[in-house]
Parts: sequence; structure tokens; C-alpha cells
Amino acid sequence: MTQPLAGVTVVDFTQVYMGPSCTQLLGDYGADVIKIERPGVGDLSRSSISDPDGPDNPIFLSINRNKRSVSVDTRTPEGVAVVHRLIRDADVVVSNFRSGVMERIGFGYGACRELNPRVIWASGTGFGAAGPYAHKGGQDVIAQAYSGVMWRRESQDVPLSVYPTTLADYTTGMHLMQGILLALLARGTSGEGQKVEVTMYDSMLHMQMQEACMQLNRGREINWAAMPLSGVFETTDGAVCMVGAFKENPLRDISAALELDEDLSQRPEFATLDDQFEHRPQLQAIFRERFATNSSDHWVKRLEEVDILCAPVRSLEQALDDEQTAVNKMVLEMQHPTAGRVRALDAPIRLSATPAQVRRVPPRLGEHNAEVLAEHGYAADTVAALVESKVLR
Repeated sequence: MTQPLAGVTVVDFTQVYMGPSCTQLLGDYGADVIKIERPGVGDLSRSSISDPDGPDNPIFLSINRNKRSVSVDTRTPEGVAVVHRLIRDADVVVSNFRSGVMERIGFGYGACRELNPRVIWASGTGFGAAGPYAHKGGQDVIAQAYSGVMWRRESQDVPLSVYPTTLADYTTGMHLMQGILLALLARGTSGEGQKVEVTMYDSMLHMQMQEACMQLNRGREINWAAMPLSGVFETTDGAVCMVGAFKENPLRDISAALELDEDLSQRPEFATLDDQFEHRPQLQAIFRERFATNSSDHWVKRLEEVDILCAPVRSLEQALDDEQTAVNKMVLEMQHPTAGRVRALDAPIRLSATPAQVRRVPPRLGEHNAEVLAEHGYAADTVAALVESKVLR
């Protein structure tokens, strides 16, 4: 069957992670994604790390498959005209610049709508177009800090730190994709395009829906990392994560799994959930002491026997090598003309009839200049002249 987004053309101004993670998924499901890059430089992720493959390094390759690269100097009238031609024929224009940048370079929503009333103009920023932080650039760690995500941790004794995976970038990128898909559905009825806006700040707040509702209505903090029967406990060869929940008396089963001399739930200080919260330090100390006496595999087996949720704490390397990762077919392979054999993560959304496909490997900078412009009506000599004048490079 035809992929669900086949026939949808996306003009993609995005770079780094938030935006490219969105547009890669659009491409994975059939969209023709035309990536607009700066001549000689390209997407910032082409140079964010030192790597033998330079601009075609693993960071760039991880989120830019199924795209075509056009490197055009939009500071020139000729470059603006090229992009305008692409926008006239596009279904979606996507960016993740600081608020106001697209307007400043001539590709704001108003300008794009004049060129193409059906166009969906999608923008991901740090904080939005208005408000006290609108001037600030969007960055993952800054969004973690402003939104309360960074402040929330197991206890106040744990030092504040940066979450090491780009949580805000990825979440906002997925919200950006959802907004684009919703706008495409709406256009199918109205025939009109619209503006789609998402922010890292909003996405990080929205991730805390349960905690925020409790805070807004009860003035009370909910901290899932501080639940009395849950935690991460070191073993003789690693660590085990345990979640004691969703059972009538999980502490009784934990006591049995840990081979304790007594059922801790019978102690008055641990008899109810409120009691367990009040005496969490004592309870967790018992868990830590017991987990430290045997291996991770031993304790996972014991806990699973009594149906307590648990897992060994794995490194990313171990997770990628896990049999479940292979069964789920989460790692794909591509043959790149510069980087050679490349392995990357596949799309996580499984469609039985119209699955994600790798139709194009991540592009080299400006690789598709002539191809894309020819498709949009430019004669070969005109393209050559643009290259000669360095509008295209």
C-alpha cells in the first residue's frame, strides 16, 4: 500500500534535534522532505561533534534520513526566490528557530500563506512568540530547568542535575509532528492551511499533567520517584529497579521475594501506604541492605516470581544488544556514500499495512540542489548560474 504521507511535500528549515526528529518521522512514512541548509555549513548537527565523517557524523545521520538537502543562501534575493518557489508547491513548512527568525528572513506565516493558502506552517520554539521568555532560544536543558522537570527528583538530598537524554527536544518534536498531522487532517475538510506552534516549555509542562493537576488543585506534590516501595537498588554486580505497585499488598510480596525473615507489611510502621511514606528511609534501608547480598539476575528472578515489576539497570550499549531490541526490529542499517554502513534506530510506530521505510539515506550537504530545483521548474542553465554565483553550494 502507498505510505500514509506519500504526496505530502515538506520544506524543512529545522536543525539540531527537535525539528529534525519530527521531519524524519514524516519522511519515514512517505513525505518528501526537502531540507533547507546553509551553504558550506548546513544543519548545526553536522558540526556538533568531532567525527571522522565530519558533516555526515552519527549525530546528523540519526535524524535526517528520508530527506533531500538543498543548500541555498537565503540572504540573497535569488536564494529567497528559490525557497519561495518550493513553498508555493509545498504542503508543510517546518522550522525550529528562535521566535521571530522565520519572519525576519522572509518566511513567516503571513508571507508563506500569501504564496500558498493551503500551506501548513509549523514552528517549534523554546517558549513561544509572546511572554517574558519569548526572546530566549530553545534548548533542551534550559527547558528542563524552567519547567520544573529538573527540580523534581527523588529527594531534596539528591543534587540537581541535567537529564542526560534530550527529553525536551524529543517530546517537542513529537508534539510538532502531531500538530502537523492534525493540520493535514483539518485541511482535508477545509481546504485551508493553518499555523501550528509548539514550545519546549509547554511540552515539558504537559509531560507533568498528573503532578500539575495535583499541585494546582491540592497544593500537594506528587513525586513518583519517591514512592516508598519503588527505587533503584545496588546489587553485587549492578543494580535493580523495583516498582512496588498495582497489587493489594506489594510489600508482603517484596518481603517474600527478598527472603526476609518477616512480612514487613505486618509491622505497624509499614502497615499502610501513609505509614510507608512516613517511614520510607527505614524501609528503603532494609531493601538496600538485602539487594546488596546477591546479583541482579537473582533478584529480578525472585521479584518476577511474585509479580513485582522490576528490571536490571542497563546501559544503552546493553539495551541495543538486547534480544528484545532485535525482536522489535528497532535497529536498521543503511549504506551511506560517505559514512559507509550505518546503523540507527528505526521508527517506533508500527503500521501493519503502511510501515515506515528508508527510501533515502541522510543527504550530503546540498546533494539534491539540481534535482529538487529541476522538479520545481528551474532550467539546468539557471541552476548552473545559481551555483556559479554561490547562491547554491
